[in-house]
Amino acid sequence: MNDFESNRFACIGGGNVGRAWAIVFARAGYAVTLYDADLAALETQTLPAIRRSLDDLAEAGLLADADRVFESIRIESSLADAVADASYVQESISENLEAKRTLFRELGELTPKDAILASSTSAIPGSRFMETVDEPGRCLIVHPVNPPYLIPLVELCPTPWTDPAVLDRCRDLMVTLGQRPITVQGEIPGFILNRLQFTLLTEALHLVGEGYCTPEDLDHVLTDGLAMRWAFLGPFGVGHLNATQGFQGYMENLGPMMRELAFDARMDYPWDEALVARIHETLSKTCPVEEVPERQAWRDRRIMATLKRRQSDG
Repeated sequence: MNDFESNRFACIGGGNVGRAWAIVFARAGYAVTLYDADLAALETQTLPAIRRSLDDLAEAGLLADADRVFESIRIESSLADAVADASYVQESISENLEAKRTLFRELGELTPKDAILASSTSAIPGSRFMETVDEPGRCLIVHPVNPPYLIPLVELCPTPWTDPAVLDRCRDLMVTLGQRPITVQGEIPGFILNRLQFTLLTEALHLVGEGYCTPEDLDHVLTDGLAMRWAFLGPFGVGHLNATQGFQGYMENLGPMMRELAFDARMDYPWDEALVARIHETLSKTCPVEEVPERQAWRDRRIMATLKRRQSDG
């Protein structure tokens, strides 16, 4: 297995996730090629967005040389040229199973045989689209939290064919990049983060849909409640500190209530387009769709402030 000796990484897909991965790799000193079927969008949208993100990082004191990083990223007009001598390829196209299956079959033919092929898919197990790749042992899911250049968690999800050495190399690489990798021990749709995130979102739709609270108040429950602790403690840690007898005491006290509420929660809540439209309308009052890029930058700057605080706290 190579040691990324070509010093070249390829990002396939120029959307929010693909461009964020390009920043992660280029920031670490790798030369990055970026490819998308919509070449014009790379020129007019992706590269300008990368430039803005790098400037924000530099302004926040989280990046020393934005120009160097930007110059390490270049566009390629063909998939073959983008991956020709890549040591590592990160796919970040849309969540379309057939499109991913087709792309990975092509990647298997176009890349060096020891190149690692990774997918950013949010929920699809790798075994559903990586089985036909030449040398499937080099394939795995490397699922980030967007944007990965600010949020370090990465879920490493091997397929049944993934070579353990490839998994180890990816874990080491992510640590070198400044990410925080975890390993999903068995294939499961949605992996870990999105199973938690989507479960919470589905129950949030239930609570709003049945009129228990407004969309605005639901968000406040997170931002002014749960997230105040979750920014530095996970749910197990929160429970452990919420009882004088630690996590065991917490569960002994609240476990029966937790089991009871589990029957009331609606993971299968039949939300419809009308509910989605109502929540969308509420959110659009403070953030119209055309202002989403500006609001993303606002979000990122607040994540940067959190990062700096965490760094200063050690």
